This record gives sequence, structure tokens and C-alpha cells, in this order.
Amino acid sequence: MDAFEKVRAKLETQPQEEYEIINAEIKHGGFVYYQEGCCLVRSKDEEDNDNYEVLFNLEKLKLDQPFIDCIRVAPDEKYVAAKIRTEDSEASTCVVVKLCDQPVMEASFPNVSSFEWVKDEEDEDVLFYTFQRNLRCHDVYRATFGDNKRNERFYTEKDPSFFVFLYLTKDSRFLTINIMNKTTSEVWLIDGSSPWDPPVLIQKRIHGVLYYVEHRDDELYILTNVGEPTEFKLMRTADDAPAIMNWDLFFTMKRNTKVVDLDMFKDHCVLFLKHSNLLYVNVIGLADDSVRSLKLPPWACGFIMDTSSDPKNCPFQLCSPIRPPKYYTYKFAEGKLFEETGHEDPIIKTSRVLRLEAKSKDGKLVPMTVFHKTDSEHLQKKPLLVHVYGAYGIDLKMNFRPERRILVDDGWILAYCHVRGGGELGLQWHTDGCLTKKLNGLADLEACIKTLHDQGFSQPCLTTLTAFSAGGVLAGALCNSNPELLRAVTLEAPFLDVLNTMMDTTLPLTLEELEEWGNPSSDEKHKKYIKRYCPYQNIKPQHYPSVHITAYENDERVPLKGIVNYTEKLKKAVMNHTKNTGEGYQAPNIILDIQPGGNHVIEDSQKKITAQIKFLYEELGLDSTTVFENLKKYLKF
Repeated sequence: MDAFEKVRAKLETQPQEEYEIINAEIKHGGFVYYQEGCCLVRSKDEEDNDNYEVLFNLEKLKLDQPFIDCIRVAPDEKYVAAKIRTEDSEASTCVVVKLCDQPVMEASFPNVSSFEWVKDEEDEDVLFYTFQRNLRCHDVYRATFGDNKRNERFYTEKDPSFFVFLYLTKDSRFLTINIMNKTTSEVWLIDGSSPWDPPVLIQKRIHGVLYYVEHRDDELYILTNVGEPTEFKLMRTADDAPAIMNWDLFFTMKRNTKVVDLDMFKDHCVLFLKHSNLLYVNVIGLADDSVRSLKLPPWACGFIMDTSSDPKNCPFQLCSPIRPPKYYTYKFAEGKLFEETGHEDPIIKTSRVLRLEAKSKDGKLVPMTVFHKTDSEHLQKKPLLVHVYGAYGIDLKMNFRPERRILVDDGWILAYCHVRGGGELGLQWHTDGCLTKKLNGLADLEACIKTLHDQGFSQPCLTTLTAFSAGGVLAGALCNSNPELLRAVTLEAPFLDVLNTMMDTTLPLTLEELEEWGNPSSDEKHKKYIKRYCPYQNIKPQHYPSVHITAYENDERVPLKGIVNYTEKLKKAVMNHTKNTGEGYQAPNIILDIQPGGNHVIEDSQKKITAQIKFLYEELGLDSTTVFENLKKYLKF
């Protein structure tokens, strides 16, 4: 239900085991709009890459290596809008191009987050967009172009803990203004054919109630957690009676189910689900309320949604950390799922994926996804790379990463630990790992690593851990509480100083994240609890694993100051422990790599990938010759 463009890049596997990143594209009318080199272009034939029309040259913006993050085309194709940003910054610019014989940039707007087109009663195109300032998105604007040019603020959210994003329903009937924080939402409807009329409120915000809206045939389909159990369920109501008292239960999910996405078609509603750590697609027939549940291949770990206007087919992609995306299409007429044919990735035969569970200390079963080579022998002697996140109800990222595939090919075991605080088993899974239950996530992580060792997967001296952003909380906490489980740790833009950050309300995200971490400024219980697990607060003179931290100079989400303070304190603790231990003790390496730029996490940074892999191989005393040779097949050094 994410209103932002779900997929910025599409990966295509080549027989030579190379992959190509394709920027965002959108189909509208008889054209495909996409990025070609440094230009926004459109083509009548998707397969004919040499026959396209240049609409706008991104170099005019004078940005360093700009790329198109999202594209929206006006209903009658008079205009196209594109959001453009760079890898080293979260700032973005939205350009509006007039489509004519000589396309020309009509306008540009800075710091745009989400945006959508509608057409008014006079057949005039109206662009609605949200303005983001200091990572906070509170303002909605609407603009027109041509002879009747105007740009006006339409809505401002007053509560600093909420943010605003726009979503156009699949049938373009309504533009929705979604006002949300971590636990509560409120949605307003703008008539897609009368955008100047006042918006209609669906349901005033109720603390703890989340809901998202789609539309079909005069009915609203509402994905919401209202009622018991407090997991997502699908409800519907007439679009002229949208209030909560009119919502009728339409479809409920099984326990331990995460709703990944929902797509609406003329006669069907498709739910993309994760149940007990496996992927499913549920196809609901809206004419007869029939339900068809499809269990997807066990190798698949994640969905990539395809924006399609074809009423007869539902296309999507499946991927895993070691396998590039593969296309699938559900054809409603046949009632069957079809997979793309052609080159079969050899990783299917050369690797295994295992779904395991670890028992946490309170008895809760924690799912894990493990990858290793099929022909690996003596797994106890193989290096292990553990992944963890466990925050915000967000799933651990399991998209395809070529460097992860290379590690498996080189004999590594990869383990993804789906601990509480994440969203893999639904909303309750998140609730059980936030606020004053955050230590559950730490207990889950410890249980996962111990279970892996007990079942013969690697051993502590060959075990490494990686995390980014909020995942750094659990990774850093484990380094304090159970450092003997690990040999080395890599962290990227890690959140390590929870207490001081959450007490500083001048930071852009502090108020927005009180529901995740608590309010230590006003609640002494929260303050004491955060002190129990906060990585920075619990550093002490003891043995630590080696740690490699990648930080970004102008990161607004995780301030560099907190990472630098953590690193300095950790180095002092290591130094004191080394002095007191005596001769023969090999002190761990503590490395802080500060990268330029203002982005939070730069996933495709070749420099970062190279530095992290080099660090892991050196710490474990492994020969890295083969792995770097293989990296050159995937990354353009």
C-alpha cells in the first residue's frame, strides 16, 4: 500500500551472470516513459531501445549523477512529471515537462516526496504534490500549468509526529491524502474528476487504528487493523458512506501473516502475503467472493510489484538475496500463475534455502532464512554472515544483492533473522519488539545465532553480523551483551545512541519515532528501559568483536555525531580492556569509514561493498582473491 513508487530499479539477469539496473519506468497510453542515460525519454516500443523521444535532459539540473526515482503522466498525456534525485542525497526535485513537438520543462519543484495527476471539470491537468522539509512531510500543494498557471498550498498537517503522502486509487477515481504516524492513520478523498471540491474525510484518526484505501465500482476497499485481532483485515463500504461504522468485514488473514501489498483489478482483488516466513498470493473474485490462495516457490523471499493497467493479468516479480528477480503473471481468465521462461539461474541448483526457527528465552519461535552452497561440507567450519533489523514493523531487506550471491558461491552461510520488532509475522510481531519490549528483539537475535551454531552452522570465531540503520540497535546491543558469539560486525549508518537521540526533540525524526522507542524526556520508565539496551550507554571494558562502521557525512536520519561518539567510546573501552588483559591479547579493530554525501544508506555503493567484504575476509583470515574476481562480473569497478 506504499504510495511512493514501489520499485526504483528493475534487475535483469544476463546469461553471463551480469545484471543491469533499470531506472523507474511507467506505461501510459501507447508509450513507455523511462530514463535512458541522463535523459527522460518515451518510446512506443518497449523493446526498441534505439527508437525513443528525449523529453528532458537531467544534466540541466546540474546534479551529480542524477537518476529518476518516480514518473507520473498526466491523464491526457499533455504533461509528464518526474522526481529526480542523486545517490548521495535524499533531496529531490520534481520536474514537469510539457509534451509537444518540442518538449519543454514547464516547472520544477524542490523537495517533493509524493505526487499524482488528476483532471478537473475543465479538462485541465492538476498536479498534487507533497513538500518535504527536514525529513518531515506535512504540506500538500496543487498546481496547474499553461495559460492558467498557479501553485497553492492545499493542506498542512499540524501534528509533527504525522507525515503525509498521496496515492491515486487504481481506477483513478479518487486521490487519497494519507496522514500517518507509526500506529495511526487518517485518509481524505479528493474526487478525481472534481479536484477543486473540498476533500471528504473517510474516518477521523483513532489512536492505534491504521487503514489504507482502494476503490472499485462505487465501493471503498479498506485494509485496516481495526477490531480484534489487531492484524490487517480487508473491509469495504459504499464510497458515499465512508465512516468506520459502515465498514463491513470482507476478508481476514491467518495468524502470523504480513500483508505486503494489495492490488485492485476490475473483477479481482489480489493480496500479496507473507505467512510463517513463506510467500503467498491470494486472488479474491469480487463477483462471487471466491478466494484462491497460491503458495509461491520456497526460494522466493520478496515481492517486487509491477504497476500494470492490464485488467486481465496481474504481473509481479519474486526475488531473494542471492537470486535476481524473476517475472510471474497471474492470468485471471485461466486462473493460473505463469512464470517467465528462458535462462534458468544456476543458483537454484548450486545453493539451498532453509526455513528454520529458534526458540527465544520466553518460548517464542523466531523464523530464520538460511542460504548456503548445496555441495558445502563441514558447515561448522564455514563463515557465517548474520543479518538483522527488527524495528518499525519493517521486514528485513531480502532483495537481490550480487555481493551476497558471491559470498554464497565462495562458501559462506547467510542467515536472515526475522526478530520481533520487524513485521515478518504481522503487526503483533512488531508490537512485541518495540517500546518497553525492545529487549525481545535482542533475545531473539541471541537465540538465532546460538541455534545456528547448535545445528552445525559455523562457530563463533567464524560468525559475523551485519545491520544498517535501526538494525544497529540490536547489533550494537549484542556486541555489549554477548560479544563472544561474534568475530566481526559491519554496520551502515547505524542507530547507536538511542537515549540521547530520543531526548533531542530538535532532530527531524525524534517526535515521529516516539511510538517506536518511547519518550525518555517525559517518561522515566522509558528512559530507564532504553538505558538497558542502548548500545552507546552500555559500552564497557571487555572483549568486543571487530567492528566496521560506514557513516555518511550529512545523514539527517542518523546524525554523524552519535556514531562518532559511539566509535570513540568503544575504542577507549577496547584500549582499557587490552591494557588490563596483558600480553598476547589481540585487540579488535574498530574502523569508522565516513563517506561524503547526505543519503542515509547507499545500497549500490561499490566503495562501501568493497570495504565491507575486504574487512570481513581480513578479520576471518580468508583468501579474498576469488571473491573480488567474481565481484567484477557484477559491479563496474
